[in-house]
Amino acid sequence: MTPSSPDRPPRIAILLNSFRSPFIADIRASYIRSIGAVSPDAALSFFYPAEEPADADAFPDPDAFDLIVVGGGNRDPRAGHPWMLRVHRFILDVARRHPRKKICGICWGHQTICMLFGAELVDMDTPELGVTETKLTPAGRRFFVRESGNGSLLLQQHHRRAVGTPPRGFSELLVGNQAFLSHNNAILTFQGHPEKDTHCAKLRLRDATRWFGIDADDKASLAHFERAMERKDDSVEIWTRVLEWARERHPTPEIHL
Repeated sequence: MTPSSPDRPPRIAILLNSFRSPFIADIRASYIRSIGAVSPDAALSFFYPAEEPADADAFPDPDAFDLIVVGGGNRDPRAGHPWMLRVHRFILDVARRHPRKKICGICWGHQTICMLFGAELVDMDTPELGVTETKLTPAGRRFFVRESGNGSLLLQQHHRRAVGTPPRGFSELLVGNQAFLSHNNAILTFQGHPEKDTHCAKLRLRDATRWFGIDADDKASLAHFERAMERKDDSVEIWTRVLEWARERHPTPEIHL
C-alpha cells in the first residue's frame, strides 16, 4: 500500500518546534486529542528538530507519510538558529523533491513557510491570545466548501508575530494573511492553532502578563483571556478538511521556489 492509500488510516508526521519548552508533552497530547477527534485511527509520528544536539532522526521520511505538519514554536522564525536552518532546508527539500507531498504549517510553521516563500514577518502591535474569529476569503470559502452560512473560522490564537506580506505562489484563505494554500495545492498554512484545545491553551495564560502588561495578580484581566481560550472553535471542521485535502490525489504542478 502507498502512503496515500484510502484503505488505511492517514500517516501524519508532526514537527514540534518548541525549543526547551516545558509544555512539549502537553502540546503532543493536544495534537493526539484534536486529530483523534476526527480520525481516531490516524497514525501520528512526532519529531523534535529544535532539540540540541541535532538528532539524525529529527525529520521524517516524506515517502512514509501522507501529511507533514510543521507545528508551532517559541522562538522568532527570523532568528536563524542552526536548528531553524535545518527546518528550512527540510521544508524546501520536500517542496523540491516531493512536490505533491502535503505540508501543513501551523503558527510558527505558517510564519516559517511563508517567510521561505518570500513573505515578510512583522511584530504585532497587539498580540492575539485566545479563540478569535477570522473571515474567510473567497478562496477560503471554496476550500472549506462554504457556499452559504458562516464566512469565518474560529481558531485558538497564540502569537505576537505575523505574516505581513503574502508569500509567492500562494492564495490567501483567511483575511489578514492568516492562512494560505499554495497554487500547486501541496502546502497549507494557518496562523491559528487547530491542534490546540482549551487545556493546552491555558498552559500559556500567563503570557498575557508579558504581552499586554497585565499584573500577575490581576485576576479579572486574566479571566478575560481565560474565557477567550474557553470559546468553542472550529478545530473539528478544520482537521476534517485538512485530512480530506491530504488525500487528494489530482496532479499538482511544481511550486516555484
